[in-house]
Amino acid sequence: MRWTIRAAFLEYRLEMKMKRKRRRIKLVILFLGSLFLLLGIYGIGSISTYGTRWFSYRRNPRLPIQKAEVLPGDILDRNGAVLATCDAQGNRIYAQDAEMRKAVVHVVGDASGKVSNAVESFQTGYLYGFERPFWELASDLLSGKQGKGDTVQLTIDGTLSREIVRTFSSLPLSAGHAGAAVVMNWQTGEVLAEVSLPGFDPLLASQVQETDAGQPFWNRATQSLYPPGSIFKTVTAAAALESLENPEQQIYMCEEGVDVDGFVIHDFGNARHGQMTMQEAYLVSCNQIFAHIALAVGDTKLRACAERFGFNDNFLFRDMVVSNSTYPVKNGRSRYEVAASGFGQSAIAASPLHLCLIASAVADHGIMMEPILLHTVSSENGAVRTRLSPRVYRKALDVTEADTLKQYMLEVVRSGTGRKAACEGLTIGGKTGTADSTLRGSPISYGWFVGFCAEEACPYSVCVLVEDIDSGEGGGSTAAPIAARIFSYLRDMKSSGR
Repeated sequence: MRWTIRAAFLEYRLEMKMKRKRRRIKLVILFLGSLFLLLGIYGIGSISTYGTRWFSYRRNPRLPIQKAEVLPGDILDRNGAVLATCDAQGNRIYAQDAEMRKAVVHVVGDASGKVSNAVESFQTGYLYGFERPFWELASDLLSGKQGKGDTVQLTIDGTLSREIVRTFSSLPLSAGHAGAAVVMNWQTGEVLAEVSLPGFDPLLASQVQETDAGQPFWNRATQSLYPPGSIFKTVTAAAALESLENPEQQIYMCEEGVDVDGFVIHDFGNARHGQMTMQEAYLVSCNQIFAHIALAVGDTKLRACAERFGFNDNFLFRDMVVSNSTYPVKNGRSRYEVAASGFGQSAIAASPLHLCLIASAVADHGIMMEPILLHTVSSENGAVRTRLSPRVYRKALDVTEADTLKQYMLEVVRSGTGRKAACEGLTIGGKTGTADSTLRGSPISYGWFVGFCAEEACPYSVCVLVEDIDSGEGGGSTAAPIAARIFSYLRDMKSSGR
């Protein structure tokens, strides 16, 4: 009897041990399964987010093999003009118009890959047939025909890009200067122009020195970060509207200069504006008053507002690589650093494309669309792989604040510092800016204009940058006239039905 009870007890203990083991095994399997699931989700997310960037990396071992076997696809502008094609031997041929070749080279790229992250490299997956379905590859193999990559049609307008370069060259305060211009549709995010100066002819890329001080291979529109100067007053004003009580009724004083921690802040041309509201200060671009406003808002809230506009974000746009704009994040910034941030100096930096996005958000009730370069991708036989797909990037402002800033910007062009950006037949809003910095140890000033056409029938925003402007000049005299020419082109383009 005793042995029977003992055997039963041992059997019970053994069964409990097995249950515990099975439970532990299930937990381990569940844990490992969860890890694999998370790894899969992360992998899918990484591929969708970074896939194009990884794939277009120049050291991808698949690229040279594919490029030796497949003719590259064509690159067209939004109107069907050929920006890049190839001959029977696969040699890259660019637009016949030399001016257009130079104007779009930083978007399209060059055969030698000297322009980083241009369409020639960033859209390699389409241009060299990596996205072609199996049946197309099999058909080429059976027929012995050399495969050809997909045709990539861009949202870029080649003629507009050429006209922007001509305008830079024809106006005395920008002729011979480096700079950039971005034009986009604020409703859809389509980029119509992304011009960087100086440019170069992609057919003569081998003759251009990479050590050229003008950095002709560098895309200033997307890769260079500059102090935005008074353009940033739009963000400072937005922060005030969000966080201060009745900021539009507050009266500020602009004197000969305001002393902040031993640093004296002056206005352009040492102007003394006297008593003004925030809108009046925005209209004449008063640094002193926006320094006061920044201090009233405080660094934390000003940075939070800047980050809603995209500063300090990692720009992972589908169609292009854009350098990340920055607002200082260190704790304990001095009062002077915060004050200088109010008018876009200190350590704030942004690209022309990002500043164009900010103007777009004001125009579109606070909505900032993702910038888009791909209009359509189609096979050699005309089968469409992908079409333009607008996507909201972020909500930068609520509607009330955006509409208030919109009125500020409209008044700047009607009667403020941006009058030279006005265009007959269109309602233009904008903001001028002049920023100071150093380049290779020497002082340098930048002239800015950002703005938009308010009509929904002509929904375009513009950013213009002129580098190393002459002493005594500002964004209103250097960049705004270029913007006016761009708006005129856009007006005529719409009226002709293009």
